[in-house]
Parts: sequence; structure tokens; C-alpha cells
Amino acid sequence: MLAPLAQITSAARQAGHGSLSHRIRMAGRRHEFRELADSFDTMVEQLESHVGGQQRFAANASHELRTPLAISQTLLDLARKDRTRNQDELFARLRAVNTSAIDLTEALLLLSRSDRGDFVRESVDLSLVAEEAAESLLSLAEQRGIALDVTGAAARTSGSAELLLRMVTNLVRNALVHNLPAGGAVTVHTDRQQDTSVLRVENTGPSVPPDLVPTLTEPFQRGTERVRTDEHAGVGLGLAIARSVVRAHAGTLDLVARPAGGLVVTVRLRGTP
Repeated sequence: MLAPLAQITSAARQAGHGSLSHRIRMAGRRHEFRELADSFDTMVEQLESHVGGQQRFAANASHELRTPLAISQTLLDLARKDRTRNQDELFARLRAVNTSAIDLTEALLLLSRSDRGDFVRESVDLSLVAEEAAESLLSLAEQRGIALDVTGAAARTSGSAELLLRMVTNLVRNALVHNLPAGGAVTVHTDRQQDTSVLRVENTGPSVPPDLVPTLTEPFQRGTERVRTDEHAGVGLGLAIARSVVRAHAGTLDLVARPAGGLVVTVRLRGTP
């Protein structure tokens, strides 16, 4: 491959030798080789980025899983050394840590499943999914003093009812958790726009820096206002799972920071009758 390319380059440089048509053919072939080289470079860069992303994900997942295990080990060691410790308090803390580890494991499995697109498709109405998700999170909204409203029309698509419910639930929970301390609002709206079914989740909340918005759907990313001690803060996979589910359904997920604070998340999926 290198010898012919060198010969072509050398021939192209000798512009005064040979006919005009010959020089055009040489230039054309050189252009094709340049395009091929550029394409190859792009492919290598994408591959390196993909591998690097997988390595970062594996490292982050290992770190997140190691944390509850390390805490459990510490609690058990303390209990063994100090027999006078309150056993009920110990069991409660161990249970909380174990629940956190289970939630993270289930989130990782769900993320893997949605990435593979391994699910049975059926007709799903996003408006009904939105109502179910909101109902399951109503107590959280009331606890935080946030108004939670679901509006809009039927918006049918084809996909996994379970995964789409998890996607909407994650978006609504994220909107509730990262909201104002009091007097906040979350609106879930569904609509049908020509051949597209649209779900929009909008919430009040703290201002989100524009440069932070693109990173929020990356695994284990937490915004500036996300506090790990919050029992509802999750494991940093909520938006990543939502994006993965949408991608598995050949849709799009867009995040836009509201000027007054908070986010507008818009999901677009292929509509069905």
C-alpha cells in the first residue's frame, strides 16, 4: 500500500510530465487516498474514545460498588471489636448500605440491558406511562413541597413498557430531587407531533451552567447541587439510563437549562397509531 501511494505522490508532484488527463487521474487517486486516510484516522479516534469511555465507566462502577462494600466491612469490624454497640443501629446502617449496593447493581444491569436493546416491543402510550411514574413519586413531591403536574395528550410509541416507565420515572425523580428547597414545580407533558411522540419534563431548580448540561447524561455524573447524603440522590445513573433507553428505542433526548433555573428534558420517539 505504501509503495503505490509514494509513487502516486511522486508522480503528482511532477506536474509538467505527462498529459493533462494523466495529471488529473493522479490528483484524483491522491484525493481518494487522502479521504481514505482521513476516514481511517476518524475511525481510530472514535475507537479510542469508545474504549476510553468504557474504561472510565468500569473504573467508576468499580469505585461505586466498592464504597458500600467497604462501609459494610467497617461496620462489621466495629461490631466485632465493640460488643456493647447498639445492634439495632448497626443492622439499620447495614441494611441501608446493602440497599444502596443492590440499587446500584440493578441500575448497572438495566443500563446494560437497554444498551443491548434486548427487549420485546409493544404499543406504549407515553401519557399513561407519565401518569404512572408521577403517581409513584407523588409522596416524594409532597415531602419536598413540589407541585407535580402531568398534562398533554396520548403519545403512542413502540417499545418496552418496563424500560420506558423506568426512563420516565428517572426523569421525573431527577426533576424532583434537583429542585428548589420549597415551592418548586415539575411539569410532565406529552404530545404527538406528526410522526413523533414527545415527552417533556420541566422543573424549577438551581441554575445549571451551560457547560455542565452535556455531561449530565454521562454515567456517575452528578450536578453541582447533587448531594450524596440525600436519600433520593441515587447512584448517578438516572439520566444515563434514561438516555440509554431512549437510544435503544431509536429516539433522542435533549437537555436545555432554563434561564430561571432547572432543566427542560425533551424525549422524542417514533410515533405509532
